[in-house]
Amino acid sequence: MKIYTRTGDEGTTGLFGGSRVDKDDMRVDCYGTFDEVNSYIGLLRSKLALDHAWQGRLHEMQVTFMNMMSHLATPSDAPKPNSAPLPVDGAQDCERWIDELEAASGPSEYFLLPGGTEISSLCHVIRTQVRRGERKLVSLMRKEEVHPSIPSYVNRLSDLFFALARAEMAGSGVEEERWNSFVYKKKKQFR
Repeated sequence: MKIYTRTGDEGTTGLFGGSRVDKDDMRVDCYGTFDEVNSYIGLLRSKLALDHAWQGRLHEMQVTFMNMMSHLATPSDAPKPNSAPLPVDGAQDCERWIDELEAASGPSEYFLLPGGTEISSLCHVIRTQVRRGERKLVSLMRKEEVHPSIPSYVNRLSDLFFALARAEMAGSGVEEERWNSFVYKKKKQFR
């Protein structure tokens, strides 16, 4: 099978079930954003040691993303149902992992400035990409039916990547930089 098909040369792409839509269609924009997230999770994994405690869970997350994207690429009127597994327990899995991370690094009580270590910063980038994807998902949900496990999973994922960023900082011994608008206004150091 060739990687190029030439079928998208006119600005359309195929969906699961055979229909075609413009490449800037809301559905394509939504699952395309999650494709970006999945690629950044791959980048995060590449920055971690092969035996890092997060590797297995992040790999499972990438597989879940592929399955989820295939569902998002399936119109509700597709001639055959999509059989890829849905993230039915995805939100609960994220919650369990968040609870584990917070048990080790403590609960978050402040807004934080993203940064610290490269891994922590990358977790924040992924967190914001997930939120962007979530906004696109909500727009899609206004027009199309989406299985309820998908928005629940996506909503928890941004929380999870915030917790992963904090866990990385705690594990690296790097102090979190808390955001305090009053202090920054008073110092005016960033003008």
